[in-house]
Amino acid sequence: MSGGEVAGILVAVFWAILVSFLAVALARLAQTLRATTKLVADVTEQAVPLLADASAAVRSAQTQIDRVDAIATDVQEVTSNASALSTTVASTFGGPLVKVAAFGYGVRRALGGRKDDVPAREPRRTVIVGRTVSRREKRKPRGKRD
Repeated sequence: MSGGEVAGILVAVFWAILVSFLAVALARLAQTLRATTKLVADVTEQAVPLLADASAAVRSAQTQIDRVDAIATDVQEVTSNASALSTTVASTFGGPLVKVAAFGYGVRRALGGRKDDVPAREPRRTVIVGRTVSRREKRKPRGKRD
């Protein structure tokens, strides 16, 4: 065997080993692609019903929001009407009721008067710097004391 034949055998063995490694790598890559394809198919099967359920939930939520909006509009209208009614009642009955109450108070005070058997109440007194002063007495300003 010559040197060229040995080199040819070595190159052939190297190419055989290289082809074997590439064949194993391709086989594993094919297996990985099959598993990935199966995974994508399973995810698609599960995602489609989930998306349908999510879409139904969003539609239901939108319906509920529309209902709440209608209720809020009605409540706002009722509040406005109640405010207007309150203002009307206050302006219609408020003034006359205050006048009637004041008149009744005046009549009670006038008719109540003072009874003869009850002694007159002494006026309230205030203590100023150690002395008692009637409220009816005029106090001197602080700076001008005797």
